[in-house]
Amino acid sequence: MNIKLLMGASALAMMAFGGAAQAQDCPRGDLDERFCDVDGDMIADVPTDESQLIDPDTLVFAYTPVEDPAVYKTAWSDFLEHLEEKTGKKVMFFPVQNNAAQIEAMRSGRLHISGFNTGSNPLAVNCAGFRPFTIMASKDGHFGYEMEILTFPGSGVEKVEDIKGKQLAFSSPTSNSGFKAPSAILKGDYGLEAERDFEPVFSGKHDNTILGVANKDYVAGAVANSVMQRMIERDVIKPEQVVSIYKSQTFPTTGFGVVYNLKPELQEQIRDAFFSFEWEGSTLQEEFSKSGEEQFLEMNYKDFWDVIRKIDAANGVSYACE
Repeated sequence: MNIKLLMGASALAMMAFGGAAQAQDCPRGDLDERFCDVDGDMIADVPTDESQLIDPDTLVFAYTPVEDPAVYKTAWSDFLEHLEEKTGKKVMFFPVQNNAAQIEAMRSGRLHISGFNTGSNPLAVNCAGFRPFTIMASKDGHFGYEMEILTFPGSGVEKVEDIKGKQLAFSSPTSNSGFKAPSAILKGDYGLEAERDFEPVFSGKHDNTILGVANKDYVAGAVANSVMQRMIERDVIKPEQVVSIYKSQTFPTTGFGVVYNLKPELQEQIRDAFFSFEWEGSTLQEEFSKSGEEQFLEMNYKDFWDVIRKIDAANGVSYACE
């Protein structure tokens, strides 16, 4: 299966990226032709031409669209105040409804700081100039989540093989745990392929899949268990409403970072805001401690996302931006 992110080059995008929007004669690997990767770290280099750098009065921040945006606007409120103090700029929370819209917003210059979900990171890096540098982790440094395939009690699905001939819910094509990882695992380990062996449906978000399974709208669904854990903690669903029939290896969770062409000093201020943030007693801790996350841990895309790029390769995913 070949997934391509289709994006139009709007006038706004051309103005936002200026000369960077033109092809450059430089090493870039899988990056879009607008970017360079001279140092080989697999992310877009910061432009050396000052005319290509941006320094917006208002910084726009978005969190990956996995659950109710209103919940997460509140959850991020303390951090965004801290970010304003560190940068001296106004910061606006931008609620995004899907992964493609989030990537397009950064690509077109309307999004400056973001948390992209596991599966969207490679697309954001290669197509939008996303420079991730941190993920959430527990106090002891543990990070990540597992993909689980859920069903409901009495569904008739007791093991993965029972999905054959039935319907399986995914979240979105760009999601690692909500599509790409389960697709690779089902095909590689169980010989099950979408359309041929089962009917795939897309719910749009992990919480929609979880609610759909819990309410018996979907016979089974593939989800990130960190999302499920937070929903159970908030009493959105009860643990006994779902049954897990598969649990994967641990994957890296949401990657946070900035768009490549922010002024270097501003990028450093934003990095400092993440790593100097005090979680204790914050709205961020109140929400994310439900899934065991209580600090920002430094990471790099090249190493941390290696397993995700391998899953994409197994699925025939292309990072081409058109």
